[in-house]
Amino acid sequence: MLKRLLRALQDYFSFSQRELTQFFILLFLMVVLVAAPFLFFQDDVPYDPTTDQKILDSLVVQLESQVEAEEAERAEKYRRKPIKLYRFNPNTLTVAQWQELGLNKYIAQRILNYRAKAGDFKSKAQLQKIYGLPDSLFQRWYPYINLPDESPGYARVYAKDRPFSGPYPKNRPKTEYPRKRWELQPFDLNTADTTDLMRIRGIGSKLSARIVKFRDKMGGFHSVEQVAEVYGLAPEVVDSVRKYGFIAKAYAPKRLNLNTASFDELRQHPYIGYGLAKAIVNYRTQHGPYPSVAELRKIKILDDAKFQKMQAYLSAP
Repeated sequence: MLKRLLRALQDYFSFSQRELTQFFILLFLMVVLVAAPFLFFQDDVPYDPTTDQKILDSLVVQLESQVEAEEAERAEKYRRKPIKLYRFNPNTLTVAQWQELGLNKYIAQRILNYRAKAGDFKSKAQLQKIYGLPDSLFQRWYPYINLPDESPGYARVYAKDRPFSGPYPKNRPKTEYPRKRWELQPFDLNTADTTDLMRIRGIGSKLSARIVKFRDKMGGFHSVEQVAEVYGLAPEVVDSVRKYGFIAKAYAPKRLNLNTASFDELRQHPYIGYGLAKAIVNYRTQHGPYPSVAELRKIKILDDAKFQKMQAYLSAP
């Protein structure tokens, strides 16, 4: 029987007698290698995760301390320096001096470029027209700017030997028309469109569209401070939005029902995202409907700060 099997293998694979012997030696070595761990390396000692857990805990502590150090460094880097207010002439300041007055270096350089092309400022109103200059900052400077409020008008000068041929009488009374000063009116952040937002200095078409998109995805603003969470808004622009924007007292943001909202609806909310939406749906599947929004606190990956931000946008019967 064995001879028949060997003959069949030799005929099927076209092995010579030597190759057939080598084939069985190789097959034997493979079996030994596969069986060796089970025969010679068995360990009856139960696995103790204490050592590995200590290593993991130490790594977590190192990572947390590193993150805290980076956050402290970032906060120090972007911390707003105190503004030094004093009487100044905008036609003589350097970039560094503008920064001492609270202006960022890009807009300060823009002012210097404007002076180089258009000449010195003649009035405070002319300085206010610089693109990107925060209105809240300009209002703080206003009493300290060493320039007149408005530019003086230009008088018509005629040569002595040039006769005046105008049809006006000698004692014609001078008519003065009061110049109306345009001022931005307060607006509701939850009903404002991109045009309303673009009236604020420093907000263009892209930023205004980004603010509206963020508001709509979130379900509306319940606090003016939430505007600061929109990506790309400079601190001075946020100050201007705080100054002119408001939230109606009767307004209530759109809420997601924890027991009926789908995974996609939850993950699209800026305060929830993919990971937390998955945890919310899994908890609902395992434990049944949420009796209240506070039940979310039992989800381990949800910290208290995150819960405080998102609870205004959630509901549960």
